[in-house]
Amino acid sequence: MSYRIRIKYTDKQKVDIWDRWKRGESLNSIGRLFDRGSSSIFTLLAPTGGIRPAPRKRSGSALTLSEREEISRGLATRQSMRWIASNLDRSPSTISREIRRNGGRDNYRASRADQSTWDRAHRPKSCKLACNPELRDAASIKLKLEWSPQQVSGWLKHEYAENEEMQVSHETIYKTLFIQARGALKKELQQHLRSRRAIRRSVHTGKEGDKRGQIPDMVTISERPASVEDRALPDHWEGDLIAGSNNSYIATLVERHTRYVMLMKVDDRKTETVINALIEHSKRLPDELYKSLTWDRGKELSDHKRFTLATDVKIYFCDPNSPWQRGSNENTNGLLRQYFPKGTDLSVHSQEHLDFVARRLNERPRMTLNYEAPAARFNACVASTV
Repeated sequence: MSYRIRIKYTDKQKVDIWDRWKRGESLNSIGRLFDRGSSSIFTLLAPTGGIRPAPRKRSGSALTLSEREEISRGLATRQSMRWIASNLDRSPSTISREIRRNGGRDNYRASRADQSTWDRAHRPKSCKLACNPELRDAASIKLKLEWSPQQVSGWLKHEYAENEEMQVSHETIYKTLFIQARGALKKELQQHLRSRRAIRRSVHTGKEGDKRGQIPDMVTISERPASVEDRALPDHWEGDLIAGSNNSYIATLVERHTRYVMLMKVDDRKTETVINALIEHSKRLPDELYKSLTWDRGKELSDHKRFTLATDVKIYFCDPNSPWQRGSNENTNGLLRQYFPKGTDLSVHSQEHLDFVARRLNERPRMTLNYEAPAARFNACVASTV
């Protein structure tokens, strides 16, 4: 059996790998450039959780190599520490400490001392979550409820507005979860994140386009009233299907003004099945809170005219390959993958479980709502219609 020689990446290769990872290239595609598998690249990225480490640089006040060479020459000619310090315009205590840490008078070597000092400085600084147990516990509790780090950060700023010690940025939470050396938050909390990845991915990671067929007599989003676009009224929804294995699906609906989520169990994606589910679902909402529905071009809504006739709710269809036109629903579908991972059978989930998951999402504070929960805002809208 033949084995490939272990490769030790050069500094230049490491820079190239990090650049490609930041641009959104996959582990496999990066590995092929070096004739290595994805695991080789993963091993390089994993210690910092896929987060590019900041470039190291020396402090402006630190001794330089040339100064250390002056110290070495001074010691070789039996000069006093005070004489060396005066010659370098440094404090005698700085020179004394430098010599003591690096072998003493008899064994001091400039280059070795310089490298040893650089190596000793390569240790992570304790982060805020590691130094504040109360803050760490508060963040952990919310992460276990499947809150995102951004939601946790926003809630802390709102809840502890007068106490900066109980506030932390979402980026600090992410770094504490993914960078192994920090260790303030338990690694298993990663499993409560939406993606459940072992390392962070670039925001530039590409997604496959959405290829859809033609739907008869559809009304495109360009004909949707401008009043829908500004999200001022709580009566316009966005919808889609998320798919699982064995041809299983869940219908998802999101109200544009409040970001309120509703989920529906469907047996398949046949237009009759989906339309019947949407008609039945419409009975759970006041007429005043359901005026329009925006969908992509999936053929599951081919019979959209029957839905409009039964509910008086108008349906608008997005342009091809334009999921951003129903961005609230797309974002929600991403959140739902934390509960319904890709490749799993969605038919095993009961409607009761779907309602539970929807409730979980609706009770989370949302940054776009100024950290108000969708449920609170939607319930206020319902109350105003009574």
